[in-house]
Amino acid sequence: MKEQIDILVKLQKIEIESDDIKSKLSGVSKKFDSFDAGLKELEQSIVDKKSLLNDLSKKYRSYDSDVQTNLALIKKSQGKLIAVKTNREYQALLKEIEELKTKNSQAEDEMLLCLDRIDETEKDISVKKDEYSKLKERVSSDKETIMREVEHGKERLAKLKTEWNSISSRLKPELLERYMMVKQRVKGTAIASVKKSVCNGCNMNLPPQMYNELQRCDCLKFCPNCQRIIYWEQP
Repeated sequence: MKEQIDILVKLQKIEIESDDIKSKLSGVSKKFDSFDAGLKELEQSIVDKKSLLNDLSKKYRSYDSDVQTNLALIKKSQGKLIAVKTNREYQALLKEIEELKTKNSQAEDEMLLCLDRIDETEKDISVKKDEYSKLKERVSSDKETIMREVEHGKERLAKLKTEWNSISSRLKPELLERYMMVKQRVKGTAIASVKKSVCNGCNMNLPPQMYNELQRCDCLKFCPNCQRIIYWEQP
């Protein structure tokens, strides 16, 4: 019976390794999605900054157009000053010129603010483009590494499957069937070692008599608490 239990332990170790590999392989898609999401987020940030830059440039050109229009009106009004015949008309033209100059002063202030924001935004775009380039390179490298690990994992799984089939063929059919039933029932590892009377599957103490019988390794034993197949782990 000890030899049969040793085979079961080997089978379980193979299954644990296989499950670990399968878990890692199943997470690859999420990793890739996470990588791509990071790139898309940075891409969108650059697009948003470029859109802002475009708006600022339009705003600057609009203010500049207003300034040029006002300058033309100022020049026209100044030309009229020579031809006016009354003080009232003269004062009205002076007021009009002053208002246009005030508008231009305000527009020029806004233009300076636009230039500052344009410069700042261009720098932000440059920084983000550099970040994107580096991130894209890193993502590409990480994906290549992961794909190599995936191939290695698939190869290892195939070997483990062959090994499992080979080892399980040495088990008594009824014992293998019992093992599979226990595995399905406990939803996890079907075999647990017992050390110093403690089941490592549930950390509960075995009755002294059962522990003594377990050490003889002459029949299949089950933990009275977790119902796993148990075996004595020699110190």
